[in-house]
Amino acid sequence: MLDKLNIVKQRFDEVSDLIIQPGVIADQKRYIQLNKEYKDLKVLADKREEYITLTNNIQEAEEIIADGSDAEMVEMAKMQLDEAKSAMPKLEEEIKFLLIPKDPEDSKNAVMEIRAGTGGDEASIFAGDLYR
Repeated sequence: MLDKLNIVKQRFDEVSDLIIQPGVIADQKRYIQLNKEYKDLKVLADKREEYITLTNNIQEAEEIIADGSDAEMVEMAKMQLDEAKSAMPKLEEEIKFLLIPKDPEDSKNAVMEIRAGTGGDEASIFAGDLYR
């Protein structure tokens, strides 16, 4: 999973560099597309950082527990290890959900039909107000 997140991070860095270039800013269509991609990738990049932090916390806690020189530190490390291990499955599930490819139809516009139903003139006026 970390490999996929690293690929996403590379693309995020690439898009971050692209959206600040004057040539891209001048091309509004491309700029809008890159901004949308940046927004989507930012969520995954943040989750990647959170995942790495949790993994490092687990590793540090296990090292402190293995060392065992200070009983108080071992107790704190056990608490930290329990917290990190309980948060890890939820975070992994969120990341898996975010890694699912987006449906291209999601970003398209929708057509909505507004009609006056039963209610006579009042319904027609209301439908006209909604249209405006």
